[in-house]
Amino acid sequence: MNERRALEIADSPVMANVTYEERQVYIEEVNTSKNTASIHFLNQPANSQEVPLTHLVEGERIT
Repeated sequence: MNERRALEIADSPVMANVTYEERQVYIEEVNTSKNTASIHFLNQPANSQEVPLTHLVEGERIT
């Protein structure tokens, strides 16, 4: 995923279908200086982790 799209998703009130290692995640914050994002798996909101933006994949929109 590119930085611009990750920032759009993080700032949007609409939930996007984003995966990391084939599991759905929520983007909490984007670190533009490190090209990473703080994310958590949807079923583990207390377990945040920092991952490279290039490892995030956006799928079809969740409705």
